[in-house]
Amino acid sequence: MSLQRIFRAVIMGPPGSGKGTVSARITKSFGLKHVSSGDILRANINAKTELGLLMKSCIDQGQLAPDDVMSRLILNDLRAVGQSSWLLDGFPRTVSQAEALDDACSVDTVINLNVPFQTIKQRLTSRWTHFPSGRVYNTDFNPPKVPGLDDVTGEPLVQRDDDTPETVTRRLKAYETQTEPVLEYYRSKGVLETFSGTETNKIWPHVEAFLHRKLSLTDQKVA
Repeated sequence: MSLQRIFRAVIMGPPGSGKGTVSARITKSFGLKHVSSGDILRANINAKTELGLLMKSCIDQGQLAPDDVMSRLILNDLRAVGQSSWLLDGFPRTVSQAEALDDACSVDTVINLNVPFQTIKQRLTSRWTHFPSGRVYNTDFNPPKVPGLDDVTGEPLVQRDDDTPETVTRRLKAYETQTEPVLEYYRSKGVLETFSGTETNKIWPHVEAFLHRKLSLTDQKVA
């Protein structure tokens, strides 16, 4: 039986690209630990940690968190994960963050979800969120069991102010501007794998097949 090497992946994609759904399927199918920058940020803000308070003051002032603060926050969590295989979601968002991640550990693959902006606009305007947990529903393809209520807690869902078409367009453009250099960084390192499409259920089999190949090659290398 071959030994299994630690496998570390990053998933990227604009808001509304189906990243949350694909991440959940990857972690379930391949046993990777899902490390979400949003979850880490919420946990640190709620716990009032030093970094959490720093992040909260940036958010309250409408500023992006400095790269070094964001990197410290995420890398602290990754160190706590130890020698486990993981899927990192929501980080890195800048080349500086990508370099900090590289300094801390090697990334085996970067999965990039490439979904047309028009598709995303349609999705986001029918998106509803359970704020305390960050769970997201879509009335078109991932509706809650009871309309308007969270499946787990039964609490009401809300639509974010920034899910209006104009705001969505601005957010997508900002994502593209910010993230293109990060995609280029990983492309130049030969670890970027892009999956294009308009439906998560059609993109997923390609992601799944790619990871099966990648993980079996990883196992052969250490066998």
